[in-house]
Amino acid sequence: MNLKRLYQAVLATAVISASGSAFAQSSDNAICYNCPPEWADWGTQLRLIEQETGIRVPQDNKNSGQSLAQLVAEASSPVADVVYYGVTFGIQAMEEDVVTPYQPAHWDEIPEGLKDPEGNWFAIHSGTLGFMVNVDALDGAPVPTSWEDLLKPEYRGMVGYLDPASAFVGYVGAVAVNLAMGGDLNDFTPAIDYFNQLAENDPIVPKQTSYARVLSGEIPILLDYDFNAYRARHSDGANVAFVIPEEGSVVVPYVMSLVKDGPNPENGKQVLDFVLSDQGQAVWADAYLRPVRASAISPEAREVFLPDSEYARAEALDYTAMAAAQRSFSERYLSEVR
Repeated sequence: MNLKRLYQAVLATAVISASGSAFAQSSDNAICYNCPPEWADWGTQLRLIEQETGIRVPQDNKNSGQSLAQLVAEASSPVADVVYYGVTFGIQAMEEDVVTPYQPAHWDEIPEGLKDPEGNWFAIHSGTLGFMVNVDALDGAPVPTSWEDLLKPEYRGMVGYLDPASAFVGYVGAVAVNLAMGGDLNDFTPAIDYFNQLAENDPIVPKQTSYARVLSGEIPILLDYDFNAYRARHSDGANVAFVIPEEGSVVVPYVMSLVKDGPNPENGKQVLDFVLSDQGQAVWADAYLRPVRASAISPEAREVFLPDSEYARAEALDYTAMAAAQRSFSERYLSEVR
């Protein structure tokens, strides 16, 4: 399905104001799609970029799917300079010809498999999918330890997951549960069946980042990444646990690209160079992510992660195959999940 049709509901609400276009073309600015301040501590990263380079990058609360849809819609007159998204969306963006090759500083330190050989996309950090659990909001129920647990009556109305037809973390959750339930990237029937079972347990399915809703207890259990759970516990002081489910999960990179024909390409390149610099990578590490340059992880940051024995249950994937499967899964989810 054409991306414009697939995301037509998103595009119908996307409006670029005249003032926004003027901002995008300012010589001291760069536009990044999908740089929300609450996600992966982009707030700190954006402030540091401005402090160190003089380039102002405004916050942007799109998710990965919305960002790609907007890039496609704006292909004849781009507004963004750089974009951040899940790896499958980076691969799709390359296929849609809305990004352009750029090999940033420290290119040679990015492992093979975590970058397009030409530089159309490259990883900046990775996350492991699991359960972010607000323990105080469970009303006495135990912390769930498995995918099967989430289907139990005691978690009715407590489980949240981002819309897997739009948000990348939602799709990652679908891939994780599908593999855990015996499926593969060619057969998502186990995931479809699981989401239909979960639908009977009254889940919460937002389309946008929901970190604050977990901290408030509105969403007691969210399918999310390790870094958000660690941030909640160690930076925000919330009684939040992170669980890698017993049946298994997945680890995926998040990537960035230079937008094709963006209004401020040199500023965009500086932003991409910075997020891979020692300073930029340290922000991700201090935000409890695993930066693509492992040398940037401090001993203090390493101490907050679950033991390696827990992470052994999280698989790496064929991300190109994962990208190829995403559209057909989205179609099935939209048509088959209640």
